[in-house]
Amino acid sequence: MADTLRWTDAEDIGILLHEKFPDHDPLQVRFTDLHRWVCELPGFADDPKASSEGKLEAIQMAWLDEWQDARE
Repeated sequence: MADTLRWTDAEDIGILLHEKFPDHDPLQVRFTDLHRWVCELPGFADDPKASSEGKLEAIQMAWLDEWQDARE
């Protein structure tokens, strides 16, 4: 995992979000909350304004993969 996270590091961010919020269903998280949570992650160093719906969706799907794997 990279020391510095950017919006394009969807897989790494998804893992960290799953570790921080293991009981949250990623599909039930609003993008406004997801954006804030990503920006608050240790090591996140990208411009908060550089996010997009596509980048948030990629993070959400990576988090969903982790969440589903943990339930199997």
